[in-house]
Amino acid sequence: MSMSDRIKQEVRQTEVRQTEVRQTDAQSEIRAVVLAAGKGKRLHSESVDLPKVLREAAGRPLLAWVLDNLAFVSHDRTILVVGFQAEKVMAVMGSSYRYALQKEQLGTGHAVASAAPLLQDYTGDVLVIYGDMPLFQPDTYRKLVEKHQASGADCTMLTALTDDIPDYGRIIRDTQGHFAGIVEQKDCTPEQLKINEVNPGIYVFKAPLLLQVLSSLRNENAQGEYYLTDVPLLVMQSGGRIETETIHDDDQIIGVNTLEDLARCERILLGERS
Repeated sequence: MSMSDRIKQEVRQTEVRQTEVRQTDAQSEIRAVVLAAGKGKRLHSESVDLPKVLREAAGRPLLAWVLDNLAFVSHDRTILVVGFQAEKVMAVMGSSYRYALQKEQLGTGHAVASAAPLLQDYTGDVLVIYGDMPLFQPDTYRKLVEKHQASGADCTMLTALTDDIPDYGRIIRDTQGHFAGIVEQKDCTPEQLKINEVNPGIYVFKAPLLLQVLSSLRNENAQGEYYLTDVPLLVMQSGGRIETETIHDDDQIIGVNTLEDLARCERILLGERS
C-alpha cells in the first residue's frame, strides 16, 4: 500500500470514528417519554391494587424491565408519564427520573401531551415508548434512534413484520413503498386485515414538531380520546418527513393488556416457550 493510500485509509478511519462519536453524542442527548399512566382494567388491577406498569413479570415490575432496556438514555432525560396511582409508580421508580402527570386518561396522544411542559425548551429528538412492553431490546431502540438521526426525518416509526398478527394498526404504504398511514384494526377492510406489517407504537420525533402537532390533535372518534397513532399522519400533512425502521419479531412487540399477555411475557423473560 502506498503512503497516499495509507493516508487516505487513515482519514477514512478517522471520519468513521468521528461519525460514531457524533452518533453516540446525539444518542446521549436524546430524551425519552415513557407512557406509564394506565390502570390496566383487563389485568384486573383492582384486585391487586397496583397500576398496570407495576404488575410483575418474572419477579419485576413491567416498567423496570422497560427502563433497563432504555438505560442508554440517562434518568434525568427520561420522562415517565404517570396517572393511575401515580404516587406508587414514583415511589418504586425513584426520584432520579422526571415525571409528568396525566390527570385524566384521555388517550395516548393526551399522555404524550402531558409531558409537553417538560419538553418546551428542548429542540432535539424524543423517543416515545410504552411502559407495558417489557420485551423490546436496547438494540431495537438504538437502531430506531440511529435511523432517525441518520435520515434527518421528522418522525421515525418502528414497524414490525409478524407471523402472529396482533390487534395493532396496519401500516399502509404507497406504490413506492413509502409510509402512507396507519389503519386501526377495527377500521381495516378485509384486505387490510391481511397486512402483516403492524404499528407497535414506538416513535422518535423531532421535539418541536411533535409539540406543534400535538396541539392540533383531535378526539373525533368513538372513544373521545386523543391518539398518538394520529400524529405521524399529521406530521406528514404539516410537511414533515416520515421514515420507518422495521423488525421481524413476534415477541418484542407484545404489549401487556391481559393476564394472558402477562403470562406470555413472563415465560419469554424466563427463557421459556410454550
